[in-house]
Amino acid sequence: MISRLRYTFREMWASLSRNLTLTFAAVITSTVSLFLFGMTLLIQQGFENQLKLWTGGVEMIVYVKHGATPDQIAYLEGALQSQTSVIKSVDFCDEVCAADVATTLFAGDPGTLDQLLPAIPSFFRVTPIDQESSAVLRSLKADFKTLPNVEEVRTPDDAVEVLSQLKGFFGVRTLVMSVVLLLASALLIWNTIRTAMFARRREIEVMKLVGATNWFIRLPFMLEGLLQGIVGAALGSAFLLFVNDDWTKGVRGFPDTSGLEGFVVTGGYPVVVCFLMIGLGAVVGAVGSATAASRFLDV
Repeated sequence: MISRLRYTFREMWASLSRNLTLTFAAVITSTVSLFLFGMTLLIQQGFENQLKLWTGGVEMIVYVKHGATPDQIAYLEGALQSQTSVIKSVDFCDEVCAADVATTLFAGDPGTLDQLLPAIPSFFRVTPIDQESSAVLRSLKADFKTLPNVEEVRTPDDAVEVLSQLKGFFGVRTLVMSVVLLLASALLIWNTIRTAMFARRREIEVMKLVGATNWFIRLPFMLEGLLQGIVGAALGSAFLLFVNDDWTKGVRGFPDTSGLEGFVVTGGYPVVVCFLMIGLGAVVGAVGSATAASRFLDV
């Protein structure tokens, strides 16, 4: 039994050594394709986190026209606070406060900031009782827009819709690219095994003449493809963890008002994705090599 294992691994290594260029190409293709697959899963999870962040702490902003009198502002505040069954709290930000907020938000866009500051509106920040859905605020949005001295009413609906669209846009395209590259990786592994079997066709003929079974001949080639898939997946996993860690550190350095804090994936999820990548790499390598070993055994 041990002698057979030694023979299998020795023959596998010999085959890898004879086809270094093709082996390297197959491993690199597997690395890139599985990295894209893992990135697709992390991107989807990042969008999911951001959507939960937006919808979990949803607020409605009621902008008051610039120059509104204290009585007019008090009237609006009373109208908002009267909705006690829906609204949890109403916080007023006067024009000085709004200018400070705008200065923070548009620190990188001084042109827009200069246009806003001369006539910047004050606003009410409305927090609903139900923190799990923005539906309660959507129902009030149309009513509050008709109140006097209200310039605009905004809810996170548009932002949430854009995030959902972006999630689908990036998710589908990166998944398609990763699947195409996975197929290319399987074909490269298939071609590597085919080339190795063709190069050793005389040895295979002799082995079959002396009674070697098909599985005894196939096994080293199948292990070769399996190893290529696993090595590619391991390299892709290491690169994925590095990129995710680098992105997480970068986002944590952004200002608190950036709104990107949800686009990080931490905890055990990246590790789970890496294990999934390694499993998928093993399957791709095994399928590609097994198909080639079966197809070109009669050389």
